[in-house]
Amino acid sequence: MDSRIGLNGGDLAGRDLSEADLSEAYLHRADLSEANLREADLGRANLQKANLERANLSGAYLGRANLVAANLKGANLKGACLSGEDFDMTLSGANLERADLSGADLSGAELSGAWLFRTDLSSANLTGTDLGRANLFRANLSRADLSSAYVSGADLRNANLEGAILPEGIGKIESWPAGVWPETLWPEGYGPIS
Repeated sequence: MDSRIGLNGGDLAGRDLSEADLSEAYLHRADLSEANLREADLGRANLQKANLERANLSGAYLGRANLVAANLKGANLKGACLSGEDFDMTLSGANLERADLSGADLSGAELSGAWLFRTDLSSANLTGTDLGRANLFRANLSRADLSSAYVSGADLRNANLEGAILPEGIGKIESWPAGVWPETLWPEGYGPIS
């Protein structure tokens, strides 16, 4: 017998699901906006196209969760387990606008094409993360570790990169004209060559 929870398109908006075991749950297109998922187990859950706007996911486990095209606008993911040995999560195309991912371990995550406008990624571990074509406009990446991250086509305009560890070659590209990203805060020694 299959013990997985199936709530395809279900309405769980505003519900208290803190510490719930939702591992392997099928929550495709589910409405979890403003839900309390603090310390919930969402390992291997299918959250594709789910609405998690303003949800509390602090301390939640999301190993191998499918969050493709999910809406996490304003969600709190502080202290959430997004990495580790069982990590194979994809956030491609996800909306993480204004989400709090400060200090999160997103190493090796798939964030290509993700919407990270004004997202707090300060002190986050983004080593080996795919940020290709991601919108990081006005994102806070201060003190984040982006070593070995793929950032081709990412929009870093007006982002805060102070104290960040950047991938080799970024910020020292001579073909960038001076003033292209005048509001971007670069770590010392980086930024477009003037």
